[in-house]
Amino acid sequence: MKLDRVQLTHFRNISSAVLSPSRSLTVISGKNGSGKSSLLEAIFYLGFGRSFRTNKHKSVIQNEQDAFSIFASGIDDDERTFKVGLERRTTEQFTCSVNGEHSHRLADLVSLIPVQLFTPQSTDLVIGSPSERRKFVDWGLFHVEQSFHSLFLTYSKLLKQRNALLKQQASLTAPQHGYWQEQLVATGEKLNLLRQGYIEALKPIFNAISSEFLPEFSVEISYYKGWEKDASLSEALARKQDYDFRVGHTSVGPHKSDVRFRVNGINAQEILSRGQLRMAVAALQLSQTALFSKQTNRKSIFLLDDVGAELDLDKRERFIDGLLNMDTQIFVTAIETQQLEFVDKYNDKKMFHVEHGHVAEE
Repeated sequence: MKLDRVQLTHFRNISSAVLSPSRSLTVISGKNGSGKSSLLEAIFYLGFGRSFRTNKHKSVIQNEQDAFSIFASGIDDDERTFKVGLERRTTEQFTCSVNGEHSHRLADLVSLIPVQLFTPQSTDLVIGSPSERRKFVDWGLFHVEQSFHSLFLTYSKLLKQRNALLKQQASLTAPQHGYWQEQLVATGEKLNLLRQGYIEALKPIFNAISSEFLPEFSVEISYYKGWEKDASLSEALARKQDYDFRVGHTSVGPHKSDVRFRVNGINAQEILSRGQLRMAVAALQLSQTALFSKQTNRKSIFLLDDVGAELDLDKRERFIDGLLNMDTQIFVTAIETQQLEFVDKYNDKKMFHVEHGHVAEE
């Protein structure tokens, strides 16, 4: 997947902009607040249907406007041309399009645009909540396993139903609830196996890459399924039934799963400095990119926002080299191009400068 053209309208402080990026490396420079991160945010919308900077779509729409729109075109991994678009309105309505076909299902769009992101907040992947790590795993599964999306939605609905019964103080042993509990267990076990398999496939790649980024440490990742390892989900739910009834929600299951990082058996966040945590995250994201390419024979789009603030010069170069070696299309922002002085060695690159919401190719 390569983007050849990105057009956005009424997006934050950008009234209108057209970007014709490199299929390899695109560098976007500009002062803080100039709008450079907004360009990455727009591409992120195509891959996720949401922002990485806010949960409120309205705040992304330019002042005194009713909607923003993003359009992009390029070639897919079979060298076929494609056109996609997304519009979000102040009324919270959205429309997306794929090759002229309009849809209100975001999955139709985001399944085509595999986007990954590295920002100053990316260390949350290690030190943040388990939900951040579940999203990381689920991104990989969404773009690899066709059954994952419907399985995830089904489990979420069944979990919501069980939690509603718990809050209503309804008896979970009633015959009419038995069927739904069985469905929750069956769906949850399948979801767990997919996530477990994904981490097992990721481990050897991560071990190799992390040894380059953090040669002084042995960083290990492991998967926690969300309940005791010696029990089935059915057994775990039975053990926790009285507790769940008291607290009003389901305390075990795939919705509690996690990926754990350890250095010499100790939690990584207790050992690694903030800079080293960034290295661990960079290694993890490079690993995911490599696994995605291996499992699908497709290429992803990688966004690096304010990379100069997060990685030292050597690691910036190593990170970008690693992504380019996998034929990844990269968009990277920096306050000054001197933060990326090594990019002179790349032939297939484009440089853009953003000032007061205006984008110009250098």
